[in-house]
Amino acid sequence: MKIYIGSDHGGIELKQDIIDFLESKNLQVENLGVDTTDSMDYPDKAIEVCEAVLNSEDQDACGILICGTGIGMSIAANKVNGIRAALVADCFSARMAKQHNNANVIALGARTLGNELAKEIVANYLNVEFEAGRHARRVDKLNKIINNQYSC
Repeated sequence: MKIYIGSDHGGIELKQDIIDFLESKNLQVENLGVDTTDSMDYPDKAIEVCEAVLNSEDQDACGILICGTGIGMSIAANKVNGIRAALVADCFSARMAKQHNNANVIALGARTLGNELAKEIVANYLNVEFEAGRHARRVDKLNKIINNQYSC
């Protein structure tokens, strides 16, 4: 599984800690930046990571986005067609994001999470699979919403 990770200037320390954690587990991680505290606009990084996930040769590719709260990154990511991003702040939600919603991107808040909890959240997200079944029908509906093809 290929993991693309990116942050704005507020998330670089947590991003590096997560990269080190993932690499210690021998996972393939691509750091898409930023790596300085120079101010930057989080939507730019969200789009870059999301496009990398969608264009990856690895069909199991996923993304991790980090900003101060994770809110801005998750909003921006969910504007990208084909992305199902979840803002997660606990391990249960991280598992459910993948198992029930087939989230291909998670967003984390560097100013709202401790680094150890953030690593546990990432591990919980990565260590489960989409359950499909009744959840597949719901994810299909999400995809139709993205494509403006869904109505009640």
